[in-house]
Order: sequence, then structure tokens, then C-alpha cells
Amino acid sequence: MTVPGELAGQRIDNFLQGRLKGVPRSRIYRILRKGEVRVNKGRVKAEYRLQAGDVVRVPPVRTADQAPAPVAGDQLRRLVEQSILYDAGGLLVIDKPAGLAVHGGSGVRLGLIEVLRQMFPRSPFMELVHRLDRDTSGAIMVARKRSVLLHVQAELRAGRVGKSYLALAAGKWPRGRRLVEAPLRKNTLKSGERMVSVDPSGKDSETRFQVLERFRDATVVSAEPVTGRTHQIRVHAQFVGCPLAGDTKYAPDEVNCAFRELGLKRLFLHSAKVSCSLPGGEKVSVEAALPKELESVLAALRGRGGSR
Repeated sequence: MTVPGELAGQRIDNFLQGRLKGVPRSRIYRILRKGEVRVNKGRVKAEYRLQAGDVVRVPPVRTADQAPAPVAGDQLRRLVEQSILYDAGGLLVIDKPAGLAVHGGSGVRLGLIEVLRQMFPRSPFMELVHRLDRDTSGAIMVARKRSVLLHVQAELRAGRVGKSYLALAAGKWPRGRRLVEAPLRKNTLKSGERMVSVDPSGKDSETRFQVLERFRDATVVSAEPVTGRTHQIRVHAQFVGCPLAGDTKYAPDEVNCAFRELGLKRLFLHSAKVSCSLPGGEKVSVEAALPKELESVLAALRGRGGSR
């Protein structure tokens, strides 16, 4: 196998792990130690980082029998294809539909990343830059080059990537409450469900909120997470007494019932904008319009008494 430029910098052990499906990691390290794997006809150690153009020779390795991977149907492929907002410089931005997980696993047969890999079979690299909850819609970044993945994730850690969400919060958002700093702790229930709570022993978490529109019993807010914890916006909204509409994890049933009467059938949380730089310095800013099913809920609220 000849290493494409998109995979330059990847460790040989991780490269093999991605290509020898079903082979235990211990077996991969064994064939590396014994010199059965050759790069440019020479032995390499597991920590060797591949260069563009390297020729990797891999010996025949028996792989475990695996069930065939699920295949995305034409309808799902068309949906994802129509949701591509940006594709240049090794970066994809997708307007992810609500209900589609970002990756398979834990009872999910097929996620966004698996669909994209099937849609672009000749693309040697396709990885999520960040994640969105399954029930959250909107802009999500996917790297088509390893160099882009590493660069944008480094920018994320440095706080130089912009992510802005639109949300509908139940109740009256406290006036002047623009910043929520509350440590979050992740717990896994016996059922396997993940729940997050504010806990002094949790990880530092910070979200900036801005009120955009007020109704009698709901508030439209924009949310910019400074940190990137699981369910961060949802739990921080709950923490100030205004859980997000349609949130079956963190909002009371009676709250969700009231919003269902307005036609809301999902979590009202949407990734509205992402912005970053590419390795060459180019600035990228992409917006995802609010889905029609969420716009109709706001229209119902406005029709019921207007905004305040």
C-alpha cells in the first residue's frame, strides 16, 4: 500500500489498525516486532510516523469473521449529500439532520461518518473534527485530510474555533445571565444511558448565552460553548432553571408536553454556525439555517402572543 498525503504523520500501528479490521491490536504489535511489516523495504517500530509516498508491505493476516457492515440506503445518502454546506481544503461541513448519530455503535447501526465514508470511497481519510448529540441538528465539521484534523482540533483546544448554537429554553431566562460556569460530571446509568450533572468534582465547563427573543413562557437563546463537554449546553440551561424545549433527558415531562402541543417533536438545539482556519491560514465560516420544523414552533409562539 502506498501512503497518500492525507495520511502523512499517522503512526504505523494506527494505520494498520484501521486497515486490518478484526485483527487484535496485540497481533498487530507482534507482526511489527517480528519485522513482518516493512515500510520502504525496511523494518519500523510501532511509533514510526508515515510519510506521503511510503510503501507499506503487510503480510497475509487472518482476520476474524465479521458481520457485513451496514450499507447506507439511497435515501440516506441523498439526504447527507444534500446537507453538504462546504467542501474545500480538506474540510467538509455538513448540516446534520436531527436523529442521525455522528457515528455507529451502542445500538446505532450507521452514523454520519460511516455514511460519508461510503459516499466517498476513494477518500483515504474521513474523520469527525468534533461531535454533535444525535438529537441536535446543524453544522458539524469533518476532516478529509489528517493535517486538517490535527490543525482544527488544536485550534479547538486553543479556543480559536467558533461554534454557535440556537436553542429554545423553557421559561424566562434570567436577565443578565450571559455566562454559565458550572463543572460537569458524566455518569453512565445501568442501562448504559449517559447522563451529565453539575458537580463540584466534575470538569470545568463554560458556556456563553445571549437572549435573542423572549416569549411569555420560553426564551430563544444563542449558546457558545467555551469548553466542549458532553451535553454541556443542555445541562447548563437546566442549571439556570431553563431546560431546553424537547429535551427528554433534562427537561420535565410537563414542559415537553407543552411544547409538543406547539408541534415540537424533537430537541430544540441547532448548531447554527461554525468557523475555523485551515492549515494554510484560510478562514472558513459556515452557517446552517434553522430547520423548518423548528421555525414553525417559533411561528406558533409568536402567533400565540408575540415576543417580548
